[in-house]
Amino acid sequence: MLQRSPRMLPLTAVRLGIITVVMGTSLHLVADSITARLLLIGYQLHLSVRENPVMKNVEPSSLVDAFELLFYYDDTLGHLMWFVPLFLVLFLFFSGCFRHRKEKEMMPPAAWMLLVPNAAYYWYLIAEGQTFILFIFTFFAMTATVMHQRRRGLVPDGNGVFMLYSFSAALVLVVLWVAWLWNDGVLRRKHPGLIYIPQPRDVFTLHLRHNTH
Repeated sequence: MLQRSPRMLPLTAVRLGIITVVMGTSLHLVADSITARLLLIGYQLHLSVRENPVMKNVEPSSLVDAFELLFYYDDTLGHLMWFVPLFLVLFLFFSGCFRHRKEKEMMPPAAWMLLVPNAAYYWYLIAEGQTFILFIFTFFAMTATVMHQRRRGLVPDGNGVFMLYSFSAALVLVVLWVAWLWNDGVLRRKHPGLIYIPQPRDVFTLHLRHNTH
């Protein structure tokens, strides 16, 4: 994807990006392994660390701070190390997906078939990864790139249109997801602040997990 970009990153930056993704993946895997063990003893993902009944019985109580640090590595630091390079690569790839206005190119039927699962994948990255800010800034950068390229007589090619449609559809899915869970008081306590996008795993443990047993 980087080879498609007209702006080639220095080799050092590419290597640092790969190292960052690998480290973020390692943090995420370790945290997920511990989380899986916690779930076996009754940990509830839709509650914060300190609100979990399991944590109220932990001795010594200072261990709760360690678990909070663990979930910070998983949900915040690990996700940033994963997704900052990912969205950067997506934007750089998009910046190379332009053609002259006179050249006719349309999305193939296979691309239309892949649009829904691709949009669903971006929705999952936004909701589960809590990457809405990264996503929306990337989307704005893509839109600004389109406006800039239009002044040069260029328009998005099939790949570029596919990415724009996928991001737009993902944004619609996020809006519908938030609207559906807007009045959920439990999830709002887990996700306080201006940007409220519940994680799918929180919704599962809160509303669906007991129904699957």
